[in-house]
Amino acid sequence: MRSDAGGYHSYYPPPPYHLPIQPGIIALRPLNLSDIFNGAFGYIRANPKTTLGVTTIVVLIAQSLALLLQFGPLATSGILEPPNLTGPDPDVSVLVGSVLGGLAGGLATWISMILLSGLLTVIVGRAVFGSAITIGEAWQRVKGRLPALLGYTALESLGVVLLVAAVAGVIAVVAFVLNGWLAFAVGVPLVLGTVVALAFVFTKLSFAPTLIVLERLPVIAAIERSFALVRHDFWRVFGIRLLAVLVAGLISGAVSMPFSLGSQALIIMGGSAGTALAGLVLAAVGSSIGQILTAPFTAGVVVLQYTDRRIRSEAFDLVLQTGAGRAPASPAESTDDLWLTRRP
Repeated sequence: MRSDAGGYHSYYPPPPYHLPIQPGIIALRPLNLSDIFNGAFGYIRANPKTTLGVTTIVVLIAQSLALLLQFGPLATSGILEPPNLTGPDPDVSVLVGSVLGGLAGGLATWISMILLSGLLTVIVGRAVFGSAITIGEAWQRVKGRLPALLGYTALESLGVVLLVAAVAGVIAVVAFVLNGWLAFAVGVPLVLGTVVALAFVFTKLSFAPTLIVLERLPVIAAIERSFALVRHDFWRVFGIRLLAVLVAGLISGAVSMPFSLGSQALIIMGGSAGTALAGLVLAAVGSSIGQILTAPFTAGVVVLQYTDRRIRSEAFDLVLQTGAGRAPASPAESTDDLWLTRRP
């Protein structure tokens, strides 16, 4: 500031401060909620061909397989009506076939979503440095980690099944040995406790798939490291993850609602097997569009939360800034190794 002859004061701008490096979708510094959400949308805008392309391919293949496995055998047999289970000649085999087909379709969807999560994780990892990646390159990065991703998800699913089965078993035993009201009194807090326990464990395991892909860790090591990263920031990780799920759910629900209503109208009012099948296909289309729009966002939030935790707990921004400094003159894949954990 200076004073001129007339007594007026002139103000000079303060000296420029060092701005955080931002080669890609985020500034390489600790992130806030806005940074994470903007980055989760930003990498889609930065590389829409690969991000939306890979999501569309995986989701459409998964939905098509689910429909074929569930309704293909029934359609080829000309049986799309509900099976007769009470008459003199019950169609139990039809029901069993439909259930097995549904389970097979669910398995196909489950595997495809694991693959999609891994592919999107690689895309976000590159986008942090402002580098694009093709679908083929993303597949080359993920295919070697797919067994570990499948193993982790299978272990996680088995744990959920065993916990839910144990809770259901305790409630059933109490109801059988004592009475229904006591089973209800025991069951309510037990179920609520199970929900809390699952939310706690899932939050602690939030980064395990990301660690398997970006740090190339085995399953158990990824689980241990995810627990360690979340340990001192549990509520922040839980809150941002929950908010992201709610946002994705609202978007997906708004997009798929018209398709769902049209599907129900066709099934209820159609009166024929063909219209019923058309209604199911319409519902699958709506579900596919919802997943295509929201799966990249959800994956982006998880990877950027993981990045933020490493920046806050390990000064990882210094490593990322080193990579950002050499990225323009180096191949894009040269930054992939920066995600690896460096232990003494």
